[in-house]
Parts: sequence; structure tokens; C-alpha cells
Amino acid sequence: MTNRNGKAPRSTDQQTPINGFAPYLGMILVALRAARERVALYWLGGGLLLVIAATAYGQIRLNAWNQPFYDALARKDLAAIGEQLLVFTGIAITLLILNVSQTWLVQMTKLKLREGLTRDLFAQWLTPKRAFLIARSGEIGVNPDQRIHADAQHLAEVSTDLGVGLVQASLLLVSFVGVLWTLSEGVTFSLLGAHIDIPGYMVWCALLYAALASLASWRVGRPLVHLGAERYARESEMRFALMHVNAHGEAIAIHRGEEAEQARLRIEFDRLLDVLRQLVTATTNLAWVTAGYGWFTIVAPIIVAAPAYFAGNLTFGGLLMAVGAFTQAQQSLRWFVDNAGVIADWRATLFRVGSFRQALLDIDASAPDAARITFTSTSRDRLLLENLELYSPSGSTRLDESHIEIAPQDHVLVIGEHGSGKTLLFRAIAGLWTSGRGNISLPPANAVYFVPKRPYIADLALRDILSYPASSSDFSDEEYVAVLTRFGLAHLAGQLNRIPHWEKELTDAEQQGLAFARVLLHKPRFVIVDEAIESLSPEARRTLFKVFADELAHAALVYINGPQAQDRFFDRVLHLNLTPRGERQTVVKGSA
Repeated sequence: MTNRNGKAPRSTDQQTPINGFAPYLGMILVALRAARERVALYWLGGGLLLVIAATAYGQIRLNAWNQPFYDALARKDLAAIGEQLLVFTGIAITLLILNVSQTWLVQMTKLKLREGLTRDLFAQWLTPKRAFLIARSGEIGVNPDQRIHADAQHLAEVSTDLGVGLVQASLLLVSFVGVLWTLSEGVTFSLLGAHIDIPGYMVWCALLYAALASLASWRVGRPLVHLGAERYARESEMRFALMHVNAHGEAIAIHRGEEAEQARLRIEFDRLLDVLRQLVTATTNLAWVTAGYGWFTIVAPIIVAAPAYFAGNLTFGGLLMAVGAFTQAQQSLRWFVDNAGVIADWRATLFRVGSFRQALLDIDASAPDAARITFTSTSRDRLLLENLELYSPSGSTRLDESHIEIAPQDHVLVIGEHGSGKTLLFRAIAGLWTSGRGNISLPPANAVYFVPKRPYIADLALRDILSYPASSSDFSDEEYVAVLTRFGLAHLAGQLNRIPHWEKELTDAEQQGLAFARVLLHKPRFVIVDEAIESLSPEARRTLFKVFADELAHAALVYINGPQAQDRFFDRVLHLNLTPRGERQTVVKGSA
């Protein structure tokens, strides 16, 4: 079976050992400590500890209330019963307030935790060049939106629930172990004529019972860890396939490709179903343990407390108090049992988010002996390419001149055959391709503007698209209207504040016209274009060259194109050549 790239799918647990979740957890915690939300998280965490501790104390008071209330019932003492009902009302109101407070604190913790985690992933992913490089780094770069949005949200919510549950269970356990120990005092067992006194025997029974159930749930639920990670990966691939069909619906309809797309979607869905079936089996197996444990726990406290009751050490109210304490201790001790599946899900999500973040951090690194292009910045108003050679899987790409200096007002045409590495050169000048040798020296970043083959048209207001990546307030409405009119897009001048899906509303030529209108608006000193002029109409092409002759006469234009480029506008022509037998790209971690 192959994925959409024609490669055999690789399960997530084969990428990095899933059991090594501790480094990922440590990395996420370090990132959160550096986040601006850390102060709010500290306050929320402190508030949760206080509320949980107060709730545990309230539960102890409620459990202690059982003995006098049920003893009063056994004596049929109406006055004592009424008095205990008033006590119960006070305890219940207090616990209600604490429960509502805990709910608010938990929800706010989830929100702030997700905010800090997502903002950190935004910052790591959109560090210069990383989004481009991670997308070409194999499976780890597939569907980063899923990891940043859905996985980060799930990790924040599950981490909060598990953390609060663990703290609550721990406090209740410590509190009710003391109650059980006290209730177990003075109980003597007779065995073969011998009298055996086991201090705190109810505590040891609770610990042994919970330990056996936890061990069984861990052994049975262990497969859920890697299955959960595999499920998230395949859910992400399924989502991507659906988005791909939705985005290319017109082309699919034109080519009558609906049946082929159905077949492709069925393959993706079958891969997902295969993992889901395994999850069903693993979850069902775990249910035998957790459900069986839960049912037996109904009678286990009575069985454990019965010897003390029959020996006369406990009244009927004391028996119910012991049963309540044992149940509370069991609920605390069975935290792992009840959450075995959730913990597996949490570890799988932590792995996906943590491994993605680690890959982003590692993407800048490379092997020390890797062949890499040297990039330098200069205050000189010049673009320099010296002894530049680009390595790719296809071979070695070179320009026909070893020393190339481009100054403002220069109009340079770079011609290359199909497959010679034209886009490779464009990416190298932009700093996105590093495999090779030689030096690229660029003037300050705000002086250079890059125009790729396909323009980037975001779902923003038209003024924001034209000003991108600067703020729309940097330019006046008159400037926006002027550049639109210059490129034959005057009909869009009244739509500066609209936010439709521009890629579907505008033709390819109009989108490319917006890209060059953006260049005119920013007025850079150097403009590097990768084959984009070819998509313009003859009239728009003439307009573009006139713009570079008039309004952008101070700017250098470097146009990378195929041998069909015959424009006389350019005063210098360079040739790009591929040597298939030349040195090839060395694949290194984090290289382009």
C-alpha cells in the first residue's frame, strides 16, 4: 500500500521510540515556562491546588458525617437526624461552591495552556525558512496544521484533566488512608487457633487490590499508545486528502476524475479503518479490566470491612464510614486504571506535538561536513553570486559565469532548460536552498523582493494582500488604487476591504497581476522573479516592463525563465546548466 506520494506508509512509532516521551514532556514544560502565559498558569495552578485541597477536606468531613447520621437512624433519634441533616447541608453547599470554582479554574487552565503551547508552535514553525524546510523533511512535515491546531488543543485539554485528576486522587488517597488506618485498629484475625493483629489491614487490602488492577490495566492497555499515535497520523492524512479534493473540485470535474478520487479516498480511509479496528480490539480488552474492576469494587469495601464489623469494632454507621473511606481510597488508587486509555492517548498526542517541535528546532542544524552555500549580508547596494554551484538529487547546477554582480537598474535574464534547476536557483538566492557551494551576498532584506511562480494570495482584505507582509496602514488608499489601475485591475479598486476567497474569484492572470502590483507598491531595490511573468497576458507583460522602465527604474530585475524567453528588455543574459554527473545533494538533517 502506498501513500499519496507513492511511498510506502511508515507507522509513527517507527520514526522515534514512543516510550521516550520524557524528553518531549521536558521540552514542552521549558517552552511553557518561557511563554507569556506562564504567570497566569502559575496562579491557576495555585488556585487549583487550594480548591482541590479544600475539596478533599470537605470529602473527609462528609465521610465522617456518615457515622453519626446512620447511627442516629439505627437509634431512630429524630432530633439527631435533623441536626445531622443541617450539618450535611453546610457541607454540601461548601462542596458545591468548590466544585463550581474547580470547573472554572480547570477550563481557564486548558485555555491558557493551549494558548501558550499554540503560540510557541507558531513561533517555532514560522521562524524564517522553517515552514518551507519542514514541509520537505518527510513524514514529520506532513500536515503541520493538524499538529498545531487539533493536536495542541487535545494535548492541552488532556494534560489538564490528567493533572487535576492525579493531584485530586493523591490528596484524597493521603486523607482517607489515615481514616482507614484508624478504623482498622484493634481488629484481630483468628487463623488455626492463632490470633493475628494486622495494623491498618484495610489500607494494605486497598493498596494490594489497586496494585493488581493497575498492573493488569497497564499490561492490557499498553498497545493503545502506539495505536493512538498511528491513528492521529492517519486521521491527518485523511483530512489532507479531503481538503485536496475540495480545493481542486473544478479540475477534478473537468477531467471527470471523480471515480479516481473516490478510489484514492477509499484507500486513505481503509488505512484509517485498519488502525481504528485495532483500537477497537485494544479498547475492548482494556474494558474487561476496567469494567470488571469497577463492578467488583461495589462489594470489595464491605468484604474488607466485614471482619471489623463482625468483631464488634465498628458500629453500623462506622461500617458505612469505613466503606466510604475504602471507596474514596480505591477511587484514588484506581486513577491509573480508569485513565489507562486516556494516558495512552496523552502520550501519543505528546509524541506528535513534541516530535514536531523538536524537528523544527533541529531543522536549522546540519552535519558539519555537509556541502553548504555561504550566505552573507552586505551594506553595499549589490547582489553578488560567487562560484555558485547548486547540488540536487538530479546533479549539479551552475551559471555560466563564476562571478556575477548585479546592481540596481540592471535587468538580467537567466535562461535554463527544463529541469536545469531554475526554481532551485530562485530558492537559493532566497536562502531556502543551502546544498551546494559558493557564496550568495545579499543587500538588506527590505531591499530585495521575491516573486515565485505562484503568487501568495491569502484570505485577507485586498489592501492587506497588496501590503503583505507589511501593515496595510503603511500605504494610503490612493497608493492602492494607483498600483491596481497600473496593472489593469482598476475594477478591484472599490473592494479594498473585502475578504472573499480571492484564489477562487480571481483568474491566474489577475492573481499574478496582484503580485506585481504588490512589487510596485513596495518599490524594492532588487526584484527576483521565478517564471511568473509567463502567466501574464501580452498587454500585462508590456505594462510590467514599462513599470520597470519608469516607476521602478531604480530597481534591478532578475528574471529566471526557460529558453522561450525572448524579451529584449533585458540587457544581460545568463545561462543555467545542469550536469547530471556532477556532485549531487548530500542529504543531511535539516537540509533543504
